[in-house]
Amino acid sequence: MKKVILGLGVLGIYAVYSLGVRHQRPVILKPSSLSNVPAKTIATGSNGSANNSSQSSSNSGSTSSGGSGSSSTSTSNGAYQDGTYVGSAANAYYGNVQVSVSISGGRITDVKFLQYPNTHPTSVYINSQAIPYLKQETIQSQNANVQIISGATFTSEAFIQSLQSALSKA
Repeated sequence: MKKVILGLGVLGIYAVYSLGVRHQRPVILKPSSLSNVPAKTIATGSNGSANNSSQSSSNSGSTSSGGSGSSSTSTSNGAYQDGTYVGSAANAYYGNVQVSVSISGGRITDVKFLQYPNTHPTSVYINSQAIPYLKQETIQSQNANVQIISGATFTSEAFIQSLQSALSKA
């Protein structure tokens, strides 16, 4: 009888622990090079991903091509040719990450997420905070050497892979 009670007690503690860990919000550490990014850049809409989900659905036609966009001119001011380049989709465990990079004047001017994990509420929450930092870090560094965001490791690693793929086309 004591073994049954002890077993139920251990099972109960495990269940409470599991629920606590499952509902815990991830810790997103801000990379040191982004300490001057204003807090409003990570603010989200009422559903957590209003801006990003519309981009994903509106650009879904271009994700199947996998090719680069227009590459109009060669510049001597920067390291890249002007145009928009689409990177390959990279596995982020909970979904794929695919980006397009806009180059103007030989410099990275914008990064758009064509695909990212957004089917689970936790993924939406994590990515709504990590995506602005990844974009900002890319524009600041002008290459794919960006820091991985703690709590969004899979997304960060897949982002870097897709970004490198796009930049190799530029």
